[in-house]
Amino acid sequence: MTRAPEKMRGATDLANKFNPRYQGESVSAQTAHKWLTGRSIPTIDKLETLADWLKVDLHWLHYGPPPSGTSQSTPKPLGRDEHYPASEETLELVSKIEALAPHHRYLLEELVEQFYGVAKR
Repeated sequence: MTRAPEKMRGATDLANKFNPRYQGESVSAQTAHKWLTGRSIPTIDKLETLADWLKVDLHWLHYGPPPSGTSQSTPKPLGRDEHYPASEETLELVSKIEALAPHHRYLLEELVEQFYGVAKR
């Protein structure tokens, strides 16, 4: 018999159920709230614990599903020089970024680095 999924009733409940599964320092309800609202991304060790607990693919948990139009049900991590095919939205965004003044492009790059890590140069 398959066990029903655990119910989550918010950030406090998430933190309370996550902490016994995680081997490091416990997370606060405020940290869990930031995860749930997208204001913070868990570190890789916490993502690994979450993926194992929730029985989902780590790559999917961290990056989400592949862009629409791909037939993969569970995305595999891309190689270092591989990229998902660009969507129309992505191409439009790139055009807008290219139209920015150099200083604004630099600021945007700095912002992206804060969210994603060091950008390829």
